[in-house]
This record gives sequence, C-alpha cells and structure tokens, in this order.
Amino acid sequence: MDFFYDISDMRKPYECPSSMKKTLQDQKQWLDSIASEASFEQLFDHIPGISFFAKNAQGVLMRGNKNYLARFNLSSEADLIGLSDYDLMPSTLADHFKKDDEEVINNGQPKLHIIELFFNRQGLPDWYITNKLPLFSNKGKVIGLMGIIRSHAGTHDHNQSYARIAPAMEYLRLHFRDKITISDLAKTAGLSLRQFGRCFAETYGISPQRFLIKTRVQAACELLRDSNEDLATIALSLGFYDQSSFTLQFRKHMGLTPRRYRSQAQAG
Repeated sequence: MDFFYDISDMRKPYECPSSMKKTLQDQKQWLDSIASEASFEQLFDHIPGISFFAKNAQGVLMRGNKNYLARFNLSSEADLIGLSDYDLMPSTLADHFKKDDEEVINNGQPKLHIIELFFNRQGLPDWYITNKLPLFSNKGKVIGLMGIIRSHAGTHDHNQSYARIAPAMEYLRLHFRDKITISDLAKTAGLSLRQFGRCFAETYGISPQRFLIKTRVQAACELLRDSNEDLATIALSLGFYDQSSFTLQFRKHMGLTPRRYRSQAQAG
C-alpha cells in the first residue's frame, strides 16, 4: 500500500487516491507500449545546436544524434556505434573526456555544466557546455552514460550578472590578442576586480583569467591549423608573454604541445 504524508498534518498518513494510482499505471502502460524506434532522444535531432550521445560502461559509443554525427563527418549512426573517443579525437583530449565519463559511471551521479573545449563542425576547438548523466539498467546498475553538448555562445540568459559584465565581454572579444589585463576588463565594466570576478564566475563558471587564456588558446588552434607562422610569432600575436608561456598554457588546456597539435591537425 502506498502512503503519502500531508505536510499540514503529520499525525496520520493518507492512502494514495485511486485516481492517482490509475494515472501512474496508465503512464507505465503508455511508456511500455512505445516502440524502441520511437526513442525520445530523436527529439534532439530537431533542437538546433544540441548534440546527443550515449556510451556503455566501457566508453564505447552506442547512440548519437545527427548533430553529434556531423561533428565527426559521420553519415549515419551505424558508422558511430562501436567507436570510442580515441577513434574520433587526439588521445590527450580523449583521456580528458574519459576521466569525466568514469566519474559519472563510478559515482552514479550526473556531472553538469562542464565548460570545455570541443571540436566544432570545422574541426576547430570551440567553447561548449556538456552535461553527462548515468544510465541505469532495470536492476539499478550503472551500465553507461548519456550526455548533451551545446555551444556556449548564446546560452546565457542575460541575467543581472551577465548584464554587468557585457561591456567587458565585448571588449575581450575585440582585444583578446592584445596584452589586456583583468583589471582592464573590470574597468570597462565599471566594476571592482572582486565584483567583476564574482559576476564572471556566476555567468561562465570559471575565472576571467582562465577564460581569457582559453580564448587565446582557441585562436592559436586556428593559426596552428591554417598557417605556417612559427610558434614565437603566434605566441606574441595572441598576447602571450613569450613562446615558453604559450607552450605551457596550450599544453595545460589542450593536453598536447602546439607543435604536436599542428602536426596532427595538418596531417588530416
């Protein structure tokens, strides 16, 4: 017998109304009657900018919507099934994603609002937000995970925190190649360093310094892929102190050196 408690009177339980029981039974029967081909994840094919994927507990890809397939120039889901991240991207990046996957699978808990560099449809790293959730068997065992990926651009809700830093964000977009400081950005927004850092973290989930560095690293990826400029020139053109500083930050955020990234990117 099912019991629910009336918070206005905790002295006695009351039985779940028969009408509610019938509704829940109807829901279960309806869900059980849905054909597997009519899976809910197909909805993601019609939501702009959303990539959906699912993996088993070993990290092998089992599902992916059209947007996810397009990221890797795959024509059908059949081409995806059986692959892992190591088949689709550099091993250093795959190691990073595997670490998050294992955390979700081992803990059985979601890992939400992961802001990270991922590959866009042009094959270049870009900012994305990833949410990963565990998948359970009918016996309650974690048998894999599913997730969605969406571009970070345009995902903020123009809340108060974003409105306060918006002028600084526009300045950053236009001048990230220059030797700007976080103090410069705070002044552009008319905020103290502390206020700016707090509003920035509330909006983007990371510090403004880290965001600036990652933006420069993203631009460096494009130059490494599409130009033959030497590393020292790229470093200085993107506001890094020198080539050594550039290499250190690039490896920290991308998992490989600029030289190795260029070699892999230009090889195909």
